[in-house]
Amino acid sequence: MLAILEKLEKKRAEARLGGGQARIDAQHKKGRLTARERLDVLLDPGSFEEVDAYVEHNCVDFGMQDTVIPGDGVVTGSGTINGRLVFVFSQDFTVFGGSLSERHAQKICKIMDMALKVGAPVIGLNDSGGARIQEGVASLGGYAEVFQRNVLASGVVPQISLIMGPCAGGAVYSPAMTDFIFMVKDSSYMFVTGPDVVKTVTNEVVTQEELGGAVTHTTKSGVADVAFENDIEALLATRDFFDFLPLSNRVEVPERPTDDAADRLDMSLDTLIPDNANKPYDMKELIRKVVDEGDFFETQPTHAPNIVTGFGRIEGRTVGIVANQPLALAGVLDINSAKKGGRFVRFCDAFDIPIVTFVDVPGFLPGTAQEHNGIIKHGAKLLFAYAEATVPKITVITRKAYGGAYDVMSSKHLRGDLNYAWPTAEIAVMGAKGAVEIIFRKDIGDPDKIAARTAEYEARFANPFVAASKGFIDEVIMPHSTRRRIALGLRKLRGKQLENPWKKHDNIPL
Repeated sequence: MLAILEKLEKKRAEARLGGGQARIDAQHKKGRLTARERLDVLLDPGSFEEVDAYVEHNCVDFGMQDTVIPGDGVVTGSGTINGRLVFVFSQDFTVFGGSLSERHAQKICKIMDMALKVGAPVIGLNDSGGARIQEGVASLGGYAEVFQRNVLASGVVPQISLIMGPCAGGAVYSPAMTDFIFMVKDSSYMFVTGPDVVKTVTNEVVTQEELGGAVTHTTKSGVADVAFENDIEALLATRDFFDFLPLSNRVEVPERPTDDAADRLDMSLDTLIPDNANKPYDMKELIRKVVDEGDFFETQPTHAPNIVTGFGRIEGRTVGIVANQPLALAGVLDINSAKKGGRFVRFCDAFDIPIVTFVDVPGFLPGTAQEHNGIIKHGAKLLFAYAEATVPKITVITRKAYGGAYDVMSSKHLRGDLNYAWPTAEIAVMGAKGAVEIIFRKDIGDPDKIAARTAEYEARFANPFVAASKGFIDEVIMPHSTRRRIALGLRKLRGKQLENPWKKHDNIPL
């Protein structure tokens, strides 16, 4: 019996060593943790339970049968984060460069299938050189098996991807179909074709970091959500982020105890809006003053900053927050902000997370670049997302709500449940100056008449009471009572039931 136990311990030690000490040291020299070290940071101590530690590849081409390493380049299993179940896979770059083989893919698929069965999130730690070339089409088939599960899991359990190293070629499409992507600066990258192929085909000279690094994908492309400084920071932030998410679409949002009173008033909000209508202010200040203990996890903070998206809590329960940001492009809606906001709203709706929307929007961004790149279709994504959402929706208009952008931002007409406005709200088809120049075109040559007409238009529409008189605004509230109103509203809406007409699925404008 002792001999058998010793053999088991030896097998376990082999699996834990991965590609060997030399390769582990090389990983550390790059400033990266190993696959197992990452799981130690991500999961609660002692909670990780590994499966398939002894799985080996089945390739016999190109001498691969002579190099067989237990685990085959990916560590899979389950554990807990702050006591809540999660399924994980962590690719091991020390074993064949983390490349994906048929068996490697089967291991990932197995834990994804289990996550779907029991209703728990999946977190994937990606660090792979791509498909294992020696296996040819078998490895490509493995990728497709993973992709299929990403699609089936979408909207059923939350999926988070951490890009901790290379992720290239077909490998990028699995993270792309997950809900959130975190990257590490100067250490991780994602691209469909690498710099060498780009140079050969287009003659462009570009570095890996410029082509698909963390900063590129969190600012320009919007592929990833947040870029962190190192592995540890990314993993600890993921633990915090995980606490906001429900385990699946079958359970309620998590609730954590809080000492922050639901009826807390914040008098400083009464002076947040500047007297000058053209002067910006920071919408994040309002968000932090409304949510519990100022705790707000922003998603995509450096991409399309004219719209703010992220998670906070009210009375200890998770809410999704969408807000126009006057500090960036005056808070206008454009292609990038509409896509960013639309995807976030759809995630919240899929997992029954209530949506709180703060509105200060002067309209859609004009210009040929926007029109030629499809602002009509992309803008419709945000509109579509809000309109189909059946979760509790609370909207607060703080200042401008002009034109079609007023409609899009969770208006009463898109089934907003509670629509509030501050006394500073201006709800109209457009700003006073533009409106007067159209309505009173004949008076344009007379500055005094135009000034008088502008003042008249402002008096008529630069307030929330016209919309309130039509029932489009439920109440004009004092800014300092915003948190209290939202908390009351969310409590009221907990039992909300609303179903869209039966359909196989919708056809969102893509």
